[in-house]
Order: sequence, then C-alpha cells, then structure tokens
Amino acid sequence: MRIIRDYQFVSDSDRGATAAIGNFDGVHQGHLSVINIAREALPEAPLGVVTFEPHPREYFAPDAPPFRLMSSAARSHQLQKVGVERLYELGFNNGLASLSPEEFARDVIKEGLGLHHVVVGADFCFGKGRAGKAEDLFRFGEIYGFGVTIAPLMAKGSQTVSSTAIRAALTSGETRKAADMLGHWHRIDGPVISGEQRGRELGYPTANMSIDGLHQPAFGVYAVLVDVLEGPHKGKYHGVSSLGVRPMFGENKANIETFVFDFKGDLYGAPLSVALVEHLRGEEKFDSIDALITQMDADSMQARAVLAAL
Repeated sequence: MRIIRDYQFVSDSDRGATAAIGNFDGVHQGHLSVINIAREALPEAPLGVVTFEPHPREYFAPDAPPFRLMSSAARSHQLQKVGVERLYELGFNNGLASLSPEEFARDVIKEGLGLHHVVVGADFCFGKGRAGKAEDLFRFGEIYGFGVTIAPLMAKGSQTVSSTAIRAALTSGETRKAADMLGHWHRIDGPVISGEQRGRELGYPTANMSIDGLHQPAFGVYAVLVDVLEGPHKGKYHGVSSLGVRPMFGENKANIETFVFDFKGDLYGAPLSVALVEHLRGEEKFDSIDALITQMDADSMQARAVLAAL
C-alpha cells in the first residue's frame, strides 16, 4: 500500500483511483461497507482511501479528552489488510480546513488527487464548517467530472454502526458488542514500554503499553489475545490485561499491562497488538498485596477459560 500525504504533490501513478473518503477511526463494518462499494465501483482502478491526520476533531479541539479508537499507524495497517492500495492520508491543517465544499471537491478530489470515483457515507460532511453534505459532493462530481456514490449507513439491529457507538460500548465494558460493530476485536497497538516491574515482583511480569491519545475503555481486567508483531517472539498468545491507573500503587497515568500466559522472554520495545475479548471485572484497590495476588490468580484462571472457549 502506498501512502500519499500531500494532495498538491501526487504522482501520475497515484492518480486515477477510486476511493472511499472519511476518518475511518476503528475501520469498523460501516467503513468496510464503504470501502467495498468503492472496490466494486471501478474494479479496474486502484482502490484508495482518503482520510485525514490529525483527525479533524483533534485539530479543532486539541484539549478535549482522547477519543480515537486507533492510532494512524494501526489504521494504516488495518486498511492495508483489507486490500487498500492507495492511502491518501492528508495533513489536516488550516489550509485544508478553510477550503469551501466546492474548493475541496475541485482542488483536492479532482485536481489534486485525480480521483475517478469516490464513495462517502450518507452522513458525510466536508468543507469549511462542515457545510458540504453528501448530496453536494454528488453535484460537484457532475460539475468536475468524477463519480460519486453515497453509501447507506449500516446498522446492527436498532444500532447504527459508528465509531461513536463503538466508543460507548467500550466505555461500558461491552467488548463483544464493540467487536460486532467493528467486525474484529478492539485492539490496542504499540511498543512495549518500561514499567516499574511490580508485576515481576508479584509473580506476574507484564508487558506495559501506553494508551495516550486513545479512547479509554472501561478500566479493569480483560481476557485478551496478544499478537507479538515482530522480533524473536513473533506470534499469537493468550493473556490477561489490567487497563487503568493501578490504584493499589498511588496516582498513576492510565496504561495497559498484559501478562502473557506461558511466555518466557523479553518483550521490551516489541510491537504488540492486544485484543480486548472480555471485561472480567472493574479496577479495584485491595487491602493487601496478598489479596491482590489471590485476585490475579483468579483473573488468570477466568481469562484462560474465556479464551479457551473462543
């Protein structure tokens, strides 16, 4: 997959694609539907996705609580897995934000990226102040010579599939509901960072990962699937994770700590992908270290049982 980050400097070989446009946070089933419609619209053209970095919501409200379901790197990896050949990850800045809907259609889609056909969701908004709607893009396509398909929103039962709905499910600890909308387990990706090695002292050495910039699922303990993506220990494992601020040990920044079952080795610096399968319990503060260890033993047994049933 080729990644293009500036619509003003696009090579001839990267023009002529059919592309889905949106933020694609989570790359959920609604996103996949839009991508598949783009795939089928012009099968002979390269399949592309147009997205933005940073997310426009981050640009306009930089001090708001983190909300993203995945980092840009994780999104790129997932889009590549589903067959996207051209990722137009456009830098969202004042220049792009100030374009009118017609300027976006003409200067970015037609003249900049040279797209032949685009697909957007029915709730798509674009241009300065989100003034442009999907129907406006269809009209501009007729004017400037590119095709436009407006994809219907996807629903699961009475629930519209959206990143907002997935965030709400994760906040409530409803990992399987989130996975049903995503089409895959919700994952936290990133390198293993150094911690305070308390887990090792307790008999539960953990791989620690930052969740900075990401939406925070319900704090507590999870049964997880662990993918070590590179290095000598590359492979798939089962485990149990604690996500939160570790109230037994004072005030701490939220992170995720994962005990990988039946594993021996060093994972520092290794890229991991941790899938949240089931929320086993909320975060707690125990009366003693012994009580904590007893609960960790029970958590591990419960996580093994959950994962064995998959």
